Amino acid sequence: MKRQNFSSGAPWEPVAGYSRAVKIGNQVWVSGTTAIDEEGKVVGEGDAYAQAKRALEIIGAALEKAGASIEDVVRTRMFVIDIAAHWEEIARAHGEVFGDYPPTTTMVEVRRLIDPDLLVEIEADAVV
Repeated sequence: MKRQNFSSGAPWEPVAGYSRAVKIGNQVWVSGTTAIDEEGKVVGEGDAYAQAKRALEIIGAALEKAGASIEDVVRTRMFVIDIAAHWEEIARAHGEVFGDYPPTTTMVEVRRLIDPDLLVEIEADAVV
């Protein structure tokens, strides 16, 4: 099967050796995604809901590049630095984005993310 890699254009992708998304056959995997703007700055500092929404927007754009959509997502993974404080805000953003097409999901607490201002990182897998 043909493999296609999709970049978001982020300068750290070639440095770290990863792609925003990879498509093989009818499956698409989207890398862990955080709330970063085009200049690499955190969006929604201190706001878990805003960060989750931004991460999911970036995931949606990566899926579109790969010929998929939010409706095709079958699994997400959410990594949260303070699950007790932020799970409801992140879950609300996730629920709003996926609406009638809820994927399977996992939310786990992690010690930290790459930037101390980041509260959540989200991965997605899709089947087209």
